[in-house]
Amino acid sequence: MSKETNLLLCDIETGICETKDEGLVTAGQSKMNATEKSIKVIYYTDPICSSCWGIEPQLRKLKLEYGSQLDIDYRMGGLLPDWSYNSGSIGKPSDVAHHWDEVSLHYDMPIDGDVWLEDHLESSYPPSIAFKAAQIQDKEKAILFLREIREMVFLQKKNITKWEHLELAAKKVGLNVSQLKTDFEGKAKTLFEEDLKLGKDLGVRGFPSIFFIDAAGNKELVYGTNPYALYEAAILKINDGITKTEYHKDWQTLFSKYSSLTAKEFSELSGTPRADSETQLNELAAKGALEKLTTKNGSIWTIKPL
Repeated sequence: MSKETNLLLCDIETGICETKDEGLVTAGQSKMNATEKSIKVIYYTDPICSSCWGIEPQLRKLKLEYGSQLDIDYRMGGLLPDWSYNSGSIGKPSDVAHHWDEVSLHYDMPIDGDVWLEDHLESSYPPSIAFKAAQIQDKEKAILFLREIREMVFLQKKNITKWEHLELAAKKVGLNVSQLKTDFEGKAKTLFEEDLKLGKDLGVRGFPSIFFIDAAGNKELVYGTNPYALYEAAILKINDGITKTEYHKDWQTLFSKYSSLTAKEFSELSGTPRADSETQLNELAAKGALEKLTTKNGSIWTIKPL
């Protein structure tokens, strides 16, 4: 896609939400040390990146199979600073609505683009900074927080720049809301700026960008939304001796790992054919084991609290 293309216009074929920065880093640049785990992963994303929502099934499977040996570092890329520009086919919030509906169908992940018609976001920076504030408290809860605000914007049509929604998501995942607010207004902004700087140094120009790095600094980049096999291949290229973890694929186990799943996610994680996965989830919802939220472009199922 052209470098003049608006960064919110994610290329459906390549699976990339692209920014205007030049080029990507090559494998020999910017060495970084891995932690005690076998492979360091730097994942550049954004709360409103539709292509990043599109790789949730692959990313969740990657964590189940290789998570014990991956140190995943979530970084915010700053997809939408503001609406002070007009370029490409997206120049105003309402232009995003139809595009998100198209992306939803392509990735088979529910997205309701009407948020851009009903209560649009002026920037992706506030939820990005909120995520950095969550990371200060607890890195695992921060990932849950990111998932919550993504479900809010993609499925519930919530403007996640508003504190009321960020606060609700924080409470749901067990974050200290008072501390989150303090950090959101303070040092989280600096951490977000550091993410932007590192992204520029690495040559990140679009999302998702996932760097797999070994202890010697050897690096493999997977750019855009791709089949699971490509992410797995990058891991094995970095460390061909890494072992895959086997996991139980029954619905109870999967929902104990991830409290909400789309039909595409359940299919990817359970190995169930896509059509059968939706049937099974609907049957579980009918029995009262799961709760179902339906949007105009698909559904998501959530485990009922005990």
